[in-house]
Amino acid sequence: MRSAPTSRSAAPVSPPREAPGLRVGGFEPFSTLDFPGRLAAVVFCQGCPLACGYCHNPDLIPATAERLIDFDSVLARLEARRDFLEAVVFSGGEPLAQAALAPAIEAVKARGFAVALHTAVTAPALLDRVLAHVDWVGFDVKAPFDRYDPVTGVAKAGPKARASLERLAASGVPFEARTTVWPVALDADDIRAIAFALQQLGVRRYVLQETRTADRRPWPGGSAIDDAALLDEVGAMFDEFEVRRAES
Repeated sequence: MRSAPTSRSAAPVSPPREAPGLRVGGFEPFSTLDFPGRLAAVVFCQGCPLACGYCHNPDLIPATAERLIDFDSVLARLEARRDFLEAVVFSGGEPLAQAALAPAIEAVKARGFAVALHTAVTAPALLDRVLAHVDWVGFDVKAPFDRYDPVTGVAKAGPKARASLERLAASGVPFEARTTVWPVALDADDIRAIAFALQQLGVRRYVLQETRTADRRPWPGGSAIDDAALLDEVGAMFDEFEVRRAES
């Protein structure tokens, strides 16, 4: 089972000023998969500084897009669903690539929703700013921290990710660390290295995710995620461990 997120907060009478400038590339009105134990809407933030070779949302990588969704319209849709929704997930792209994320989270929290964040943390300072307002985090660990470049296509992203995970682990905010096992770049030894580093950082819950193709099918060919002995070895290192298949 996943870690239980904290309860949703009550909405004050006067919500704060909205968050103009948040670039939204997509909106999912209902999801039971993106925030453990919560019925949530998902806001897909436009833009990501990484270029992971397995990304199945490549349309969200550019900082701008031909069609963006106005954040005020997102808030209006959330208001209309307040009797059904419990939470809002900010995903991407990379939410922490936008400074406007912080006021967007505040606007959502002011309406009484719990907030989750899906991130690979490319901006540790912005993570520090929003952590106090977030109820759960899904933290994407792309590779061993000293081998991020081949997966992300970006130099020196690994140390930022490690530092950010240290901050998250010390914050008390419930979270899971997860790795998408891209067979092109990650083998069993890489998974062991990641798991050992996470264990040393105090991570309690770790998830291995099967890589998906653009049409959401399992990545062709075998991968470390099919190694039963490896899964037993890694699973024994954490209080909670899960393998998330592409079909789920």
